[in-house]
Amino acid sequence: MAKKNIKRKVFKLKERQFITPHFIRLTLGNNEVSDFKNTTVGVNNKIFIAPEGCDKVYLPEFDFEKGTWKPMDLSIKPTIRTYTHRGINLKKNELYIDFVAHGDEGPASDFALNAPIGAELGIAMGCDSTELFPQADTYLLVGDATAIPVLASILEALPASVKGHAVIEVETEEDIQNLTTLADIDFVWLINSTPGKNSELAQKVKHIVETKDNMLTKFAYIAAEFSTVKELRSYLRKDKRWEKDELFAYSYWKYGKAESVSEIDRRAEKDNDV
Repeated sequence: MAKKNIKRKVFKLKERQFITPHFIRLTLGNNEVSDFKNTTVGVNNKIFIAPEGCDKVYLPEFDFEKGTWKPMDLSIKPTIRTYTHRGINLKKNELYIDFVAHGDEGPASDFALNAPIGAELGIAMGCDSTELFPQADTYLLVGDATAIPVLASILEALPASVKGHAVIEVETEEDIQNLTTLADIDFVWLINSTPGKNSELAQKVKHIVETKDNMLTKFAYIAAEFSTVKELRSYLRKDKRWEKDELFAYSYWKYGKAESVSEIDRRAEKDNDV
């Protein structure tokens, strides 16, 4: 379902913190951050990165008469990427976004690693609350490093009365984070020095499901590289006969492809789940 009540604002970079060797948290400031006070922490947002040589973010504008976005000169047209916000501090007028630090080959990674304090970053987010997960007795949370912000948000929101498993893949042992939850969660951290290749996420999840196949009401949240998500969606829906509303699975990225290039494939794979 498309988000409504979306607002776009320009934030300024206030602080950069390496949470782990390959995980960066950016603190962004804007005096109107209260517009997002009801936004559910962990939902996706769009970020707008100024092109090289431009130190100001120009946000896209919609032409309601023509029903299209107004054209922008390439010299000011921002690059758009999808990220998950990790928190909001209304007293400090701050927004927090976590990035996987996998080199500066992409515009988002380059910004996260190298943008000077004070640099602008555009943000587009829905202003209303969103349900990240339904009620269930057992949860299966699966993802690679790109999914940690949303998985951490879900874990923090789970009540003490539920149980489950969290299977998370990171690049090194030093990238393992201390994620907090009241729920009875069995954490499994997998180390993969080549993200996008040689992943054991699907294999580990299948093992857990096969040995814990007596789940009552259940829900799985899976977010990882395209091939892993596709394999697990097929396994849970077709082999294990999980209902569609018992599973959310979406790939944030596809190995070897930029987000803008892989988005069609990733959306088509998700929409193919019937």
